[in-house]
Amino acid sequence: MPPRELTPELRHRRQHRRTTATILVVILMLFFAFWYAYSYYRSSTGEAAPPTSGSSCRPFDPKAATAANTTVNVYNATTKKGLAARTATELKRRGFTVGDVSNDPLKRKVAGAAEVRFGPSGKSRAQLLVPLGGKGTTQIADKRKGATVDLVLGATFTSLAPAPKATGKPMCPSPSTVPSSAPSATASAS
Repeated sequence: MPPRELTPELRHRRQHRRTTATILVVILMLFFAFWYAYSYYRSSTGEAAPPTSGSSCRPFDPKAATAANTTVNVYNATTKKGLAARTATELKRRGFTVGDVSNDPLKRKVAGAAEVRFGPSGKSRAQLLVPLGGKGTTQIADKRKGATVDLVLGATFTSLAPAPKATGKPMCPSPSTVPSSAPSATASAS
């Protein structure tokens, strides 16, 4: 049997199908090329970073011990002149509130680096100072009223130890210190 000759109409339909299929393949290739380029661009700019679950800080707790809400009395139990004053200045730089700065009123001999003295309500605040006293710092609980803590510098104390590395999330700022984004009533009245 001789090969069958296609009619012009049938040839036209086949050619139209091939052209349509080719155009669809090209359109799909372009779509995926643009999609890949767009996703690459978004990932390089950090625009598509997934939202983090929770916040970047733990809720504000006004009762939590922080340097800002801790008052420290700095006492010198050595014969080194000016040791308490220098240490008090460094504590202020680190955000603590400094109370009394003088020689140890109990006149006790402190053999180690330092003593941290505190009452029942100052226990959590004392924990902030113990690492700063350095190796050999001891804690002494007494019956004082209030949360004030004493840092008594001993014979082997030279300077404050570096602040320990923070673990976990930092505390969010106090809601009273966060600036308001709402316009004030006086600003809208003018």
